Amino acid sequence: MTKERRGLGRGLSALMADVAVAEPTQGARPQGERRIPVEQIEPNPDQPRRHFNDAQLADLANSIREKGVIQPLIVRPAPGQVDRFQIVAGERRWRAAQMAQQHDLPVLVRDLDDTEVLEVAIIENIQRADLNPVEEAAGYRQLMDRFGHTQERLAEALGKSRSHIANLLRLLSLPAEVQAYLADGRLSAGHARALIPTDDPLKLARIVVDKGLSVRETEKLAKVGDSKPRPSRTERSSEKDADTRALEQDLSANLGMKVVVNHDESKESGTISINYKSLDQLDELCRMLSLSPAGASI
Repeated sequence: MTKERRGLGRGLSALMADVAVAEPTQGARPQGERRIPVEQIEPNPDQPRRHFNDAQLADLANSIREKGVIQPLIVRPAPGQVDRFQIVAGERRWRAAQMAQQHDLPVLVRDLDDTEVLEVAIIENIQRADLNPVEEAAGYRQLMDRFGHTQERLAEALGKSRSHIANLLRLLSLPAEVQAYLADGRLSAGHARALIPTDDPLKLARIVVDKGLSVRETEKLAKVGDSKPRPSRTERSSEKDADTRALEQDLSANLGMKVVVNHDESKESGTISINYKSLDQLDELCRMLSLSPAGASI
């Protein structure tokens, strides 16, 4: 009998519960918790997080030496192995516990398929406060691309505002070097948002980093440095309304590419233009258009 696909079927909130139950209130013990020897636990090879900060791991290890592992890991039976378990959420705790020379760990065993494992791992990473804006945005993008979640659904399930998610997704349209500045803290999300609509965000980002400009100063620089020609009087007289501009921003954030919507209210019709910057982006756009089910939101 084929295992029933749960993820979207049972709802994102149900998967969120798997993560939430691993974070008990003070003194509470999650139902179904058990302890498993460290050597019987292995990391998930498809874990979306690849970088673990050594200093933060050392701090966590010191805390574990004093108080033990308070939050249980979420694990599943390791595929094709006996008495082995694969981490779904909590690899940082597992690594730090080994540094602290712990012999066994508290875990919650869940029966999850490969897709759900990835989904829960992404959700757990997003909830961690130490994610930089690019990592957080990449997590949202994965949840939307791989599992069909909408911005509204993510906002409701994760306790975030829709504008927060939309603004972070827009950061993924920036050049890789600008995203690297964000990841290492040389730029804040506020700096980056000011650079998104400019002609050459990388050039301006380098100026911002070199001069240590504030967000307000960056906004002024973006206005001065943007070399786009001013619209003609005719174009200014027919400026797009707020709803159309918001739609353009949402579509651009969802696709990671610039989207222009030209709507003729008199005819109730128009065109949508999608600008891609590389063949990889074109391939990704074709993939999304060909794989999206009829009527689904991209």
